[in-house]
Amino acid sequence: MIALSLAEIAAVVGGQTYDIPDPSVRVTGPVVRDSREAVPGSLFVAFAGERVDGHDFAREVVAAGAAAVLAARPVGVPAIVVDDVQTALGALARHVVSRLGTTLVALTGSAGKTSTKDLIAQVLERAAPTVWTPGSLNNEIGLPLTALTATEETRFLVLEMGARGIGHIRYLTGLTPPRIGLVLNVGTAHIGEFGGREQIARAKGELVEALPPAEEGGTAVLNADDPLVRAMASRTKAKVVLFGEADEADVRAENVRLTDSGRPAFTLHTPSGCSDVTMRLYGEHHVSNALATAAVAHELGMSAQEIALALSEAGSLSRWRMEVTERPDGVTIVNDAYNANPESMRAALRALAAMGTAPRARGGRTWAVLGKMAELGDEALAEHDAVGRLAVRLNVSKLVAVGGREAAWLQLGAYNEGSWGEESVHVSDAQAAIDLLRSEVRPGDIVLVKASRSVGLEGVAEALLSTGAEGEVSAR
Repeated sequence: MIALSLAEIAAVVGGQTYDIPDPSVRVTGPVVRDSREAVPGSLFVAFAGERVDGHDFAREVVAAGAAAVLAARPVGVPAIVVDDVQTALGALARHVVSRLGTTLVALTGSAGKTSTKDLIAQVLERAAPTVWTPGSLNNEIGLPLTALTATEETRFLVLEMGARGIGHIRYLTGLTPPRIGLVLNVGTAHIGEFGGREQIARAKGELVEALPPAEEGGTAVLNADDPLVRAMASRTKAKVVLFGEADEADVRAENVRLTDSGRPAFTLHTPSGCSDVTMRLYGEHHVSNALATAAVAHELGMSAQEIALALSEAGSLSRWRMEVTERPDGVTIVNDAYNANPESMRAALRALAAMGTAPRARGGRTWAVLGKMAELGDEALAEHDAVGRLAVRLNVSKLVAVGGREAAWLQLGAYNEGSWGEESVHVSDAQAAIDLLRSEVRPGDIVLVKASRSVGLEGVAEALLSTGAEGEVSAR
């Protein structure tokens, strides 16, 4: 964060100072909410959670060197006390961003946000200093904390914005007003909370409504292949740039294919030229993410050749998202267990199928270890059934459905599509899946692990990586 005095911060957030001998002391370190991250010069934000109250750690963080605590009550050490800590954090982020000469890029969508954010960050970082959302910290707390890591040297600030209802993205854009807004897609993630795809589109479109007009540099980057996203062009005064495989897209892909290892390759077309891309990531769904990234980067002045090179060298920055690791014994684990919705589940299954048919697969079997997709409401039965059916249609060798009712629906869909015998199985929990896989998986097999975050199937992938084989485990 840019260095601000405690007196300045108190004025910005509308707070009162307590137990601060010298209000001119400056915060020169990061703004943190985890007491373990407190360092000399930092500002600790004390949130009162259901299980842990940050105020209880006030003395500890000041002892570690924190300049003060942003708190809801006096804590006996230097503090700025406010009525609402979350509101104050947002106000501080808004103030800092307004003082920086930083181009703010915000993105949202039902699927692929984090992967695309990681791609944008890696591409733009080649052009100038860039700060981006770590992992999926895309809510009303994570977003301002990310924004506050920007400094005077930061040229690009890339922020992922999530939404669980109408008004959420409007609130986030009020904290960190973007100049470029990217909408990836409108799918069925959280459809149970929103009540329908049209409501999801209404919420996601709040991003383009918040952009400045075209004459002030505002740019809306929209998916030409998604009708609900494309229709958002009427909701913004910003310049509209389309990406996708449609002929009228400003940034598009041609000759899309998968390499022998299951990685996407294509020819990138931009208004200023063309260049070939071969990605390090797995799965054809990353083509759309790459095109979105290219559209943003092109608007910020990068050439087609620069963008293509950066895309070809970019990897995954966030854990448990198509994280491909080969054990020394030749078993490949695809850990995509961070989260799941119908769109991302289908994309992961198609990537698994492509990896299984590639020459490098050496005749091994493909395993889909799948669990519950959360927050689907009335669509849950149909969507889980459809995923089970898709696994059969893609000729996935083995389906392991893990968990309760939703897992049973996955297995039933596979059975009704024609998966009999031992091609699909329903197990009760992660440990049962681990036991089954440890006894059945053999060299050359490829194992995909995916479910909503609440299921915790990353433990299955981690157990398999620690199983059996001698020597180093190498990720690629």
